[in-house]
Amino acid sequence: MSNHFEILARFGYAARGVVYLLLGGLALASAIWGGSDADGSSDALSSLLDLPFGRVMIGAVALGLLGYVLWKMAQGLLNADNRDDDIKGFAARAGQLISGGANVFLMLSAARLALSLGQSSGNGEQEASAWVLQQPFGPFLLGLVGIGVLVAAAVQVWRGASHGYRKRLALHHKWMDPICAFGIVARGVIFAIVGGFLVYAAFTVSPEQAGGTKEALDYVHALPFGRWLYGAVALGLVAFGAYGLIQARYRHMDAPDLADVRAAARI
Repeated sequence: MSNHFEILARFGYAARGVVYLLLGGLALASAIWGGSDADGSSDALSSLLDLPFGRVMIGAVALGLLGYVLWKMAQGLLNADNRDDDIKGFAARAGQLISGGANVFLMLSAARLALSLGQSSGNGEQEASAWVLQQPFGPFLLGLVGIGVLVAAAVQVWRGASHGYRKRLALHHKWMDPICAFGIVARGVIFAIVGGFLVYAAFTVSPEQAGGTKEALDYVHALPFGRWLYGAVALGLVAFGAYGLIQARYRHMDAPDLADVRAAARI
């Protein structure tokens, strides 16, 4: 069973890497040849439709993302990777659950494209924010989510800058290290912008202010020297995609045992 979880995890990391390679590649092409319209993750996946066997490839990505989500659930619920039973360990496990939940939407989008059901309409972040704001204490809850994303962004930037990813990743070639560090920092920057959007949406009680990767890239492009910054971030997203492929091959996995899975199922 442990081996099955490991296969799911590696397939999942590879699928997420493909998504970011497409996303970063499209953004980088826009930075080089002009244009300011950034693509989101779902748009990046839809670019595969023009290729031979495009839907088959998108279906494979959807299955891979399912494996990634299940691995994140295993990390959070079954303590795959053997985190310590302290505040830091529980916070890390909670973060894995949030990451898994966030990737469910991307997985479903890929599945819809593969099954010729089309993409979901509208901005997913705005729709989710609108739903949260309608709940009791909605602005407070959305603000907490935004702050959580900002904290996760800071952790990710620090992880990339301090090379914390080396703890579970065997880097067999020197060129892998700068690529991993650059990619993780770039994704952390995007997360920070998304978190800022969410906090502002909570403060103004306006879900239209929320945004995802596409809106974050648009924001970067609108800054002074935006085309250069946009290109740097786009290149960072390509690097993060490469980091996902490196994880798929070289990451150390502490997959849960079958007995742990059965015990959790009985709870």
